[in-house]
Amino acid sequence: MVIVEHIRNMLNIPELRKKLGVTLMLLIVYRVGSHIPIPGVNLAALKEFEKEMGTSAIGGVLSLYDTISGGAIGNLAIFSLGIMPYISASIIFSLLTKVVPSLEELSKEGHSGQQKINEWTRYATVPLCIVQSILIVNMIMGSRAGGGISLISPDVPKALFYTMAVVTLTGGALFLMWLGEQITEYGVGNGISLLIMAGIVTDLPNAVVLLVTPPGGSGESDSSGIPILVVILVLFVGVVMGVILMSQAQRRLPIQYAKHTRGRRVYGGQKAHLPIRINMAGVMPVIFASSLMIFPSTIGAMLGSDFIREMFRFGSFWYIAIYIGMIYFFSYFWTSLMFQPTEWANQMKEHGSFIPGIRAGKNTAQFLNDVMTRITFVGAAFLCVIALLPQMVIFLIRIIFQRGEDPGLGAWVGAQFLGGTGILIVVGVVLDLVQKLEGHLLMRHYTGFVKRGRIKGRMG
Repeated sequence: MVIVEHIRNMLNIPELRKKLGVTLMLLIVYRVGSHIPIPGVNLAALKEFEKEMGTSAIGGVLSLYDTISGGAIGNLAIFSLGIMPYISASIIFSLLTKVVPSLEELSKEGHSGQQKINEWTRYATVPLCIVQSILIVNMIMGSRAGGGISLISPDVPKALFYTMAVVTLTGGALFLMWLGEQITEYGVGNGISLLIMAGIVTDLPNAVVLLVTPPGGSGESDSSGIPILVVILVLFVGVVMGVILMSQAQRRLPIQYAKHTRGRRVYGGQKAHLPIRINMAGVMPVIFASSLMIFPSTIGAMLGSDFIREMFRFGSFWYIAIYIGMIYFFSYFWTSLMFQPTEWANQMKEHGSFIPGIRAGKNTAQFLNDVMTRITFVGAAFLCVIALLPQMVIFLIRIIFQRGEDPGLGAWVGAQFLGGTGILIVVGVVLDLVQKLEGHLLMRHYTGFVKRGRIKGRMG
């Protein structure tokens, strides 16, 4: 088989074999740490609490974090924060680099400037870890299992548990940051992205088990869940194909280089294309929108307002409308930060290239801005469909299988895996990983994964 041949070729390369081994070993360390509970947690009460709350011990407030951490928050593990604090710090500095002139100049200094920004990003991760650790510890101390049993072991003083938990969670997040950097340097692919993907993919087997297990938990298979499993798997294949297509979709603008005559020779005049990604914002708009949509329901719960909680209830009309609006807003906002039409137009003018029919300079910048505005609208619509897909799948299952208001816990978990940030992150990371593996094969004169062309990753 072709796949077996590619695997054999990869293992025949000593350097690549070593990199794959290091990557696998460090990912195993990450998954082991996701099941080691915080010191002082009452494990018996935690198991009971997880049964009451479903597959997550945090309900819906921190579902995004629980998905990315592979259920570590639900286990109250030492890696409960996951890699999100470091990602948040990276996003903050990415935005600051575009709006603070001194940081922008530093980013243009090459490797040394980027190293300095990375160092500040690590420093900024520490206070973010502490703040998020305090929030999680407060949630643990305020939660109760069946019968009002505390999640904290009765033998541990609350003050001691509070200090230990904050230090443990902060240290776990910083260790994951270091682990991701080690994978990037000594392994294959981007370490931070691989850690996120490993956490997301971990939920897939759990969803399959829940689909074929009856609600009573007897351990016997439930044939009624198999048709739903088939539907979700078919939709999963279709969604993956659509995400791959949109992730690599480009608007290729034709450009031409001006001719220069030197002596008897004519230089330039070649035709090329300027590729512009349809979804240039990537997964960031969905992450921002999902994070901000947590606050209204949380505030409503704190104030005891049924109106606010019902208005921002997951799946309600106002929830969907505001969610779509925020995705569009952040899509245009993030694209405007990453894409500078004036800068692109000036670079084209300096290199003697132009878009046929468009004057160089201001007219080119306006044309690029108009093209990006239309493209971003399509990319934002694609993100909205992916983000709202779980609700669409649940609605479809209710109609086809007449499940009423309860489609089943496995259907909820499977539908959540289909949409939102999870599927976008997984597909993007896999494409980037396959591109790097293909690069190693082609350097050693092996054939790539595809016969024609090359697989394009996130930056391809």
